[in-house]
Amino acid sequence: MSEINESGNDISGLTEELRKLNGHRFMRVNATVRAAMWYQFLRGLAFGFGSVVGATIVVSLVGFILGQMEVVPVIGDWATEIGREILRDGP
Repeated sequence: MSEINESGNDISGLTEELRKLNGHRFMRVNATVRAAMWYQFLRGLAFGFGSVVGATIVVSLVGFILGQMEVVPVIGDWATEIGREILRDGP
């Protein structure tokens, strides 16, 4: 008889966990294929935008720092030339 009681408790515990899981934000966002695709699309846009902005900041800082290096003439001249090419007006 105690074995039946334990499995009844297990089932009610599993039922409660499933109820919690179905109420979780992830399950609500991915409730339909359309909602999941929209969420992933927006997530991809945010990731792409963040990557571009971050890379722009890092490259500009590295270029600025290398442009200031006059101690090592080869690197300083190279960075200055890259800076001129970036700032040069179109073709």
